[in-house]
Amino acid sequence: MPRPAWSLYAYQLIEPDEQLDLFACREVRVHLVARQLRLGGYADRTLCGGLLPAQPRWRALEKVWLRDRRLCPACLAAFEAQRQGLCSNWADG
Repeated sequence: MPRPAWSLYAYQLIEPDEQLDLFACREVRVHLVARQLRLGGYADRTLCGGLLPAQPRWRALEKVWLRDRRLCPACLAAFEAQRQGLCSNWADG
C-alpha cells in the first residue's frame, strides 16, 4: 500500500492572542491543526484534541515552528506520528 504524501502544507498553526478562549488551552501555547478534516473526527479540534479558540489566528506551518518552545508537546507528538505514517489524518483510528 503506498504511503500517503506528507508535507508541512497539510497543517496550520494557531497562535494564542491576548485573550485566551474559555474552552481552549489556558497556557500560552502554539497548536497545530490539520487542513484536511479527519473522517469521523471533529472539525473544531487541534491535533492534541483541544478545542479551537473562538477566533483563531491562523499561520502557515514552517519548519522553524517545530522547534519553538511554545509548541504544544501533544500536537508535536501527533504531528510526528502522522509524518512517520503511524497514524493517518484521513481516517479514524
